[in-house]
Amino acid sequence: MKEHLQAIVTLFSLVNPMVCMLMFAGATAGRSPAQRAADATRAVLVVAAVLVIAAFLGARILGVFGISLHVFSVAGGLVLSFIGFNMLTGSGTDKPGAPAADGTASLAPMILFAASPGTITGVITIAAVHTGTGVPVTALLGIAVVLGITWALLMVAARRPAPAPDKGPSLAHDMVSRYMGLIVIAMGIQYALTGLKGFMAA
Repeated sequence: MKEHLQAIVTLFSLVNPMVCMLMFAGATAGRSPAQRAADATRAVLVVAAVLVIAAFLGARILGVFGISLHVFSVAGGLVLSFIGFNMLTGSGTDKPGAPAADGTASLAPMILFAASPGTITGVITIAAVHTGTGVPVTALLGIAVVLGITWALLMVAARRPAPAPDKGPSLAHDMVSRYMGLIVIAMGIQYALTGLKGFMAA
């Protein structure tokens, strides 16, 4: 039970459902509640697929390419910092409410944040440490609980009315988006520095 609780708390801090909810609200502005609910479900399923694969095969996949967890954290942290920089400056190619090429909301930044290198590394570590039967039960339980909470928060955001995209984001929304961008940058740098420290120590 203690191991399960530790896994849930660890993944909760890495996925950060509250930040995901704010990013989701901005990315789906202007869409109907039904469309936003579908977007929320699709995003959570994608994140779940990535994390479950990481739990079962993450370490092996990195090993095939000769990539250590430390190097993966450095590279992924830089990518995450780039995403945060676009949020901070508002220079991203996908503006809030702007549809992707297939007409759906662009949820890539939120998905990359939830299934970040730090989250994947955490899942791989939990799976490696708490696997006794060959099935990473502790990691899978943590993923299920945290993504269940994330999905519930996204559904709450989906049911709230969103401003039309042609009106542009409000000042409060813009400030929150830029502040979240700063947090994402900080997390990306933290992942990169932690990975670099571990690589140098190894």
